[in-house]
Amino acid sequence: MVAPSAGAQTQTGPVFDGDGNLVQTPFIPAPDPARLTEARAERIFLAHPKVRDWLERYPRDDRVVQAEHDEENGTWRVRVWWGEAGQIADGRVEDRTGRVTEAWTGPQVAWKMARGGRGAFGGVEINRPFVWLGFCAVFLLGLADLRRPLSLRNLDLLALLSFSVSLWFFNRGDVFTSVPLAYPPLVYVIARMTWIGATGRVTPSRPVWPVWVLLAATVFLTGFRIGLNVETSNVIDVGYAGVIGADRIVDGRMPYGHMPTQGDLEPCGEADAEGEIRDRIQTNGRCESSNDRGDTYGPVSYLAYVPGYVLFGWSGKWDELPAAHLTSLAFDVLALIGLALVGWRFGGRRLAATLPFAWAAYPFTQYASNSNTNDVIVPALLVFGFYFADAPLGRGAFAALAGWTKFAALIVAPLWATYPQWQLRRVVAFAGGFAAATALAFLVLLLEPNAVDAARTFWDRTLGWQLGRESPFSIWDWGQYHARGIPDLSVPHQVVKVVVLAGALAAAFVPRRKSPLQLAALTAALIAGFELVLTHWFYLYLPWFFPFAALALLARDRART
Repeated sequence: MVAPSAGAQTQTGPVFDGDGNLVQTPFIPAPDPARLTEARAERIFLAHPKVRDWLERYPRDDRVVQAEHDEENGTWRVRVWWGEAGQIADGRVEDRTGRVTEAWTGPQVAWKMARGGRGAFGGVEINRPFVWLGFCAVFLLGLADLRRPLSLRNLDLLALLSFSVSLWFFNRGDVFTSVPLAYPPLVYVIARMTWIGATGRVTPSRPVWPVWVLLAATVFLTGFRIGLNVETSNVIDVGYAGVIGADRIVDGRMPYGHMPTQGDLEPCGEADAEGEIRDRIQTNGRCESSNDRGDTYGPVSYLAYVPGYVLFGWSGKWDELPAAHLTSLAFDVLALIGLALVGWRFGGRRLAATLPFAWAAYPFTQYASNSNTNDVIVPALLVFGFYFADAPLGRGAFAALAGWTKFAALIVAPLWATYPQWQLRRVVAFAGGFAAATALAFLVLLLEPNAVDAARTFWDRTLGWQLGRESPFSIWDWGQYHARGIPDLSVPHQVVKVVVLAGALAAAFVPRRKSPLQLAALTAALIAGFELVLTHWFYLYLPWFFPFAALALLARDRART
């Protein structure tokens, strides 16, 4: 038998002659043998500075290390476990060079969002320093008291922007620095809003920009924001969940218990970089990208996406999702309109120009818009509820709609029910509006044949799951890592929860009679207080309280009743 020439096509199967006799076998090259041994790959990974520094927090005796060679990728996958903490490190070592290509420790093992990456939330452009700092500069120049650089007003504005420092560390994947840095400005907001809410006093300041400049800047910023969303944003799992929920509602099913999952379902797509196949044939026979925990929000969160879904539909995949973009942009514009109406009603022409400008220039509102989440829906609904401050029926309806979007908004219900002071008829009217909106929102549960089972599923998939949720994105849940130098704050966490709940009840009666300014300040304080106790906190939540903090801080005098 003559060997094939170098230019001949490599034989990939056996060759038989006319009589069926085997005359040639294919040449199958043997896989390259691993250059590193298992022990050597483990030693290289454990010696990596990031891994070594984290593992020093754990006693060596209870450590379990495992390395597996991946022939296809030419790497070693190295994983480390320790006692109660479970897996504490994960990464890859390149077999050919011995270089550590991935090193994930602590929360980064289970949470991809803890690994950093400038464009993971909101896309790359909004996270570029010159874009982000540009928003910050416009926010300060348009709202600061430039004649008195050391004024309290300027300190308030800097406190609202100082969450950016925490975000910078988050984008670097340094969760144990980013998370603590979010608490000082959050506590500052709570303290300032509580003081304004209790006293009704504002910090007078002389505006720099005339009204027409504020209006022109707001128009320009709005167009710029829309362009950023359309051209450079992404849709994270929260916005994707909204589109799925809208699809289920239009299809005659409630969202709860009907999210696309992975499970043991038949794959219908390619594996991602982690070897995970998200696209699966669901029970409805359709190929859909999974979002297992996408049904953890209130029913209004999914109803809000129905118009966008009706216009653009959904391919079943986690793709561009135009319905999510439209919903995010629509509620962003509604928030601007609502703030203009609130400003005009309670502060006149200047406040009507100032509040929309503040929203348009604040970088974290654009961060939420560019992430295309449901987090802009809550403040938009609450702002319109505030506009109807003198109409308890409407106030109750909007409070319910916001609360059944994200449950955090429910904390303002006692305060809003008793505004401007306790009167039984006003409380009853508020309760009527709240109940009517609640009933409409929860009609989605009646899409299921058994209402009791639907209610149980709703609880299990939403509050029942959230109340026991573990997360590294607050200081309260760091005890799960069982590491030296990281405190377990579970007991203080319970104390803070009680204080916030007591504050929500106290705000309903103290002060006895409240002005619109005090209502805004206490609304911001309560929502920020709710965020303070969350075990899973994120920068997308800042827009929840921002409109009311802006009203309380930027009003030049007592808001008109």
